[in-house]
Amino acid sequence: MHVFGLVGNPVGHSLSPPMHERAYDALGMDARYVTFEPDPASLERAITGARALGIVGLNVTIPFKRDVLSIVEPDPLAARIGAVNTIDLSTNTGYNTDAVGAVRALRSHGVGLSGTAVVVGAGGAGRAIAFGLADAGMTVRIANRTVERAHELAAEVPDASGHGLNSLAELLADADVLVNATSVGMDEDTSPVPVAALHSDLAVLDAVYTPIETRLLRAANEAGATTVDGGWMLLYQGAAAFEQWTDHDAPIDAMNDALRAQL
Repeated sequence: MHVFGLVGNPVGHSLSPPMHERAYDALGMDARYVTFEPDPASLERAITGARALGIVGLNVTIPFKRDVLSIVEPDPLAARIGAVNTIDLSTNTGYNTDAVGAVRALRSHGVGLSGTAVVVGAGGAGRAIAFGLADAGMTVRIANRTVERAHELAAEVPDASGHGLNSLAELLADADVLVNATSVGMDEDTSPVPVAALHSDLAVLDAVYTPIETRLLRAANEAGATTVDGGWMLLYQGAAAFEQWTDHDAPIDAMNDALRAQL
């Protein structure tokens, strides 16, 4: 049996186990996906122990995505992003599949990744998504509540610029893609962008997936924009990890069915 897993603290809320377990069942794999909650002080020993036990790969979530950078060898993209969410224990290599998750989520909805993208948020998700869209060929405009953080991230991302949230209406006027990479809309029915700035030429991805339909997505749909909920990004980052570990194409439909049943 092959064992894969998730390291975080806490991990009880994670939707990864049913998604990955369904993938194994769909492909007839003798495999299981388990969760681990090590004490932060024991993280390195936990990963070393997982490798010694023959665990094939681990996903990594809060609060350990940056901590593992000193424990594994990050690939070039993960090193640029400054966070790892997937580890191949056979090679001790760390990856960040959040970037590819956002890109694949948009492409799966027919969104062409050329032109200009506005990314709201300069935290962990915002960093990954900004690098992913830039590497796909987009010009990236990063808007953040603390404008200095937006400028700092933009200095690292190719062909990017940093802005404050008060510039969103202007930034969105000729934008092709909008991504909310903040938690706004998760706990309250609010939107991180002015509703009046949304238009039918936009594709809007909201990384928030609880609720699955946020106020931003409802407003974007009413404006005639293409909308992509956060479940798709979660799905495709998981699929990328699955493919990295197994060398099999991920059974997307099966994984999506399992994920949507939990959302």
